[in-house]
Amino acid sequence: MSLLRTSYLGFELDSPLIPGASPMCLDLSVVRRLEDSGAPMIIMHSIFQEQILREQISYAYGLEIGDNSNPESVTYLPRPDEFRVGPDEYLELIGKIKAAVKIPVVASLNGRTLGGWSEYAKQLQQAGAAAIELNIYDPVLDPDIDAASVENHTLDVIREVKRAVTVPIAVKLSPFYTNFVHLAHRIDKLGVGALVLFNRFYQPDIDIEALEVHSDLTLSTPVELLPRIRYTAALYGKIKADLAITGGVHCAQDVIKSVMAGASAVQMVSALLTYGPELLVRIRKDILHWLEVHQYSSLAQAKGSMSLTNTPNPAAFERGNYMRILQSWTLD
Repeated sequence: MSLLRTSYLGFELDSPLIPGASPMCLDLSVVRRLEDSGAPMIIMHSIFQEQILREQISYAYGLEIGDNSNPESVTYLPRPDEFRVGPDEYLELIGKIKAAVKIPVVASLNGRTLGGWSEYAKQLQQAGAAAIELNIYDPVLDPDIDAASVENHTLDVIREVKRAVTVPIAVKLSPFYTNFVHLAHRIDKLGVGALVLFNRFYQPDIDIEALEVHSDLTLSTPVELLPRIRYTAALYGKIKADLAITGGVHCAQDVIKSVMAGASAVQMVSALLTYGPELLVRIRKDILHWLEVHQYSSLAQAKGSMSLTNTPNPAAFERGNYMRILQSWTLD
């Protein structure tokens, strides 16, 4: 039995080290290297509802109006040639990855409207996805939409997808909710398999010379791990769904911290993009060494050991730490 064995989304995995959603899945040779390096599961990059919408609208207008016509309603979307994989190709890719490796393949779906999620989720299951990760990424900038409406819409999306498929569902969330812990409990009551904390918002920047707004892809750093640990520790033992941490996991210490907070799995992307799939081998060895040095019989023994489960009032605990940190600061 593997000392790193864990259970996630109903699957028994040899380790919690899962390659997260990224373009790595587009290259089957890289997917095989991930499996050879010990990856227990593959999570595909997200397919966006906008991709499906644009393809459907463009096709309909092409039939009704002609090839030279474009509906104004989709002009805000990226052009089809900007997407490396379209909706049909994504479904085909699921089958190709399943044929290339023996580990579970999880599809990722990023949508906005209710109908846009459920219908394509069915197709993902039919294509062979072992589970579906719902990537809830919808920055709300409309002042007329209140916090309750945002949360209720998220819950409606999850309910609809759960009705549409039978495979396990993970929900990948942002931390930017009025009371994230309360929302997490509401989602848990819907019977999802896991919560993934957190997706990363790619913030726009301003080029003050060109007077343009642009967005650059910036890889994560270990600093980003801290809020994920905090909320995982707050939720562990309080909900039925598994917890996974994504964002800021770069080394064995990060994995151990995540598990101690209560995570059943971690999703790694930036570190693997930087150092390659073989990094998983080194991290695995480093975790095993840590377990031996600290006399743990398995990584599972450490799970949740640093969570807030045994703290009767987590808010008071957090506020106490906050006050101590501020009081301890001195100038050199």
